Amino acid sequence: MEKYFLKTISITAILISGCSVSKQISRQAKSDVFTNPAFVSAHTGISIYEPATGKYWYNFQGEKYFVPASNTKLPTCYAAMKYLGDSLVAFRYYEADDTLFVTPNGDPTFLHPEYFIQPGYNFLSNSKKQIVINTSRWKEQRWGGGWSWDDYSDYYAAERSAMPVYGNIVQIKNRLNDYEVMPSFFKNNVQVANTVDKSLFPQAVHRELAENSFTVTASGETEHYTETPFYASNSLVQQLLTDTLHKSIVINDQQVQSKVVQQIIHSQPTDSMLKPLMHRSDNFFAEQTLLMVSNKLLGVMSDEMIIDTLLKTDFKELPQKPYWVDGSGLSHYNLFSPKDFVMILNKMKNDFGMDRIKNILATGGTGTIRNYYRADSGFIYVKTGTLSGVVALSGFLYTKKNKLLIFSTLVNNHHSSSTEIRRGIEKFIQELREKN
Repeated sequence: MEKYFLKTISITAILISGCSVSKQISRQAKSDVFTNPAFVSAHTGISIYEPATGKYWYNFQGEKYFVPASNTKLPTCYAAMKYLGDSLVAFRYYEADDTLFVTPNGDPTFLHPEYFIQPGYNFLSNSKKQIVINTSRWKEQRWGGGWSWDDYSDYYAAERSAMPVYGNIVQIKNRLNDYEVMPSFFKNNVQVANTVDKSLFPQAVHRELAENSFTVTASGETEHYTETPFYASNSLVQQLLTDTLHKSIVINDQQVQSKVVQQIIHSQPTDSMLKPLMHRSDNFFAEQTLLMVSNKLLGVMSDEMIIDTLLKTDFKELPQKPYWVDGSGLSHYNLFSPKDFVMILNKMKNDFGMDRIKNILATGGTGTIRNYYRADSGFIYVKTGTLSGVVALSGFLYTKKNKLLIFSTLVNNHHSSSTEIRRGIEKFIQELREKN
């Protein structure tokens, strides 16, 4: 009887404690978020979960769908961590007589300026054979579904392709009015406008939709630097590789015989690509990552097919089935719930451990939160998300009592500045850490 009585008291204490925490967070959310003028016109969802107990501390519209912006990179990252292995596949190949047949894997690090060691390039450069690049596995468009068409010349909307080269980006630097272009192949394609537009910072580059002609308009500053996507057609990739490798390249899309045994060339450690993907929210890396997962599991590069596969397998138990269309979150078509992200993050923790996660996700004062959570650096690991009217933040938080929480905050249809929304969320998260 005494044991039963003590057990009842213990359970009651836990329930009271849980209720008090929920009420405290509710009051905090009301003060920092819901009565904050920046949030008044917005739709907001918040979920806070403690994996040690399997209990939600707080839920406000956690079951509702929101446009998640770059929080979409979380399921993309999970899939990459699970399926891409320790190092990325640059391409597969086989040799026949005097020809080297190459099947690209969509690797975004090939000849990317951030990666100085290039095993794929070295292999192709050292080959004495005719190189034929086969793109038959490519089943996608250069842009994702639901992307804003007029973003095509902005750095964050680099085109997707079967064999990216130089990150599918042209870098244009102005040093004392002498323009440096990388790759140098595009030097003759860059024109400088005669006028100076001081409203620009520091310069603007316009590219024609289906051409690789670039017009630079400067702001009058002495040094400028911009990144602009190039039009990544097969013919251009052929020209770029011919120019870079100094040998003839052929590109075709004929199906490779299934009986052919192909060897693999690896490029970079997988996490050396996932870290910048998540830290700076790199859309191009994210898009190519999902396509690499597709190629690994399905033998083709297709967003639609790999998303359908992942939703039926790894993510079949998500509480609200997402409407998921791209790898990066550039699309306004994407719809996830806060509880979806909590479950994805919990799977990530259980499957890969916090040490690996801490290396990949940004913490306070770094990456896309370099101006936020500075006092909590090392205690918060998150992915941000921003589109017009959208601010998202999902990740892990260690409280002052060293309790690990998983949280997701999704804000849609706000009519304030993104900074105001982020600061409101920051205050809420910091108080959550301090009081628990």
